[in-house]
Amino acid sequence: MRKHIVPNLVAFAGAALLAGCLGNAPTGGGHFTAPAVGPNAGDVGSTNQPQENPILSARSVDYGQALRTASLKLVGALPTMSEIQGVTDAQSYAAQIDKYLADPRFPRQLISYFRDMMKLGGTQAFETAPTFAAELVETDRPITDLFTATTKTCPTFDPSNGTFTDASCTPSNGAATVGVLTDPGAMQQFYSNMAFRRVRWVQEVFDCARFPIEVGPGVTVNGTAIYTSPWPFTSVATLSTGGTIDFQDTKAVVCANCHTTMNHIAPLFASFDENGQMTGAIAVHTPADGSPLATMADWLPTGETTAWRFGTAAPDLPTLGADMAADPAIQACGVARAWNFAMGKGDIVDTLAVVPASTIQTQVAAFTANGFKLKDAIYAVFTSDDFVKF
Repeated sequence: MRKHIVPNLVAFAGAALLAGCLGNAPTGGGHFTAPAVGPNAGDVGSTNQPQENPILSARSVDYGQALRTASLKLVGALPTMSEIQGVTDAQSYAAQIDKYLADPRFPRQLISYFRDMMKLGGTQAFETAPTFAAELVETDRPITDLFTATTKTCPTFDPSNGTFTDASCTPSNGAATVGVLTDPGAMQQFYSNMAFRRVRWVQEVFDCARFPIEVGPGVTVNGTAIYTSPWPFTSVATLSTGGTIDFQDTKAVVCANCHTTMNHIAPLFASFDENGQMTGAIAVHTPADGSPLATMADWLPTGETTAWRFGTAAPDLPTLGADMAADPAIQACGVARAWNFAMGKGDIVDTLAVVPASTIQTQVAAFTANGFKLKDAIYAVFTSDDFVKF
């Protein structure tokens, strides 16, 4: 059985608005309750405080039923009769989950999971990022390598034997590889004006939350509009600073509530062209008449630099990747998505399938303490009380 570390730690605790601007093991512990985390809360769900449901305490363990679901999820098939007969208690059930995680069919399921999560797949160009994520899990590498790996980020997969073949996809202009942040398929799939779809993809897929993501005390701007971002209101471009779009506009929506964060990230993805290839210059357009190529002044006024979050500078993509890998919200998001996968829930952002923070606090604590090994986190989820009790 794998050596899973579950220490008693405290868990770490965006559609883009451009259009608006433009006109776990079984222990019998039961279900926790706490503020949910996710979309628009900067964590993994919502800010509502869930109330304890007395029905949950009446649940009983059913390893047979749990095994059927786990088998379908992890290897894509119903359990065999010998597997069913072999699971009689917590220990034998956990041992079978370990076997599923070592099964050559498991990587295939992982790739399918990551395709859905990343909204990528189909042709080979769009398979590399999900395949790389699956390989990280299968080989027990930190899942944070998604944002920091510098080579072999474009593997292929042979479903006939469940094996990966390493390959690299070095940016065409010789720049550094930065995990999936320089993946050509992802950059092609999410090409858009001013690179905002790429920013939204990074934010919603890996941070489990929509924009606006940075929220502070509200202040009044331009007389009546409420501005809630911690960034200075003037930290984004406007017409008078040389920008094409007035991101300081407040007539319809306060664009800066989202764009103070978005505009500090987007330029880092702007040099990828419509085919997802990194060029030596800005290769995305503005939505102005004639669709001109964007300039740095279209995102940020003079003196502003790119960043992951307010106070977390990111002058280049390698730094952005390191910032993301170190972000507790992104770490918790990975566990929350694994939780929803096991529980058959929808996408955290798209369907608002919130995950209360305390529900996964044990799993998140183990995940962060054990080197961000997502396979261990998957084991913890599939052996948790919430999964085996009905």
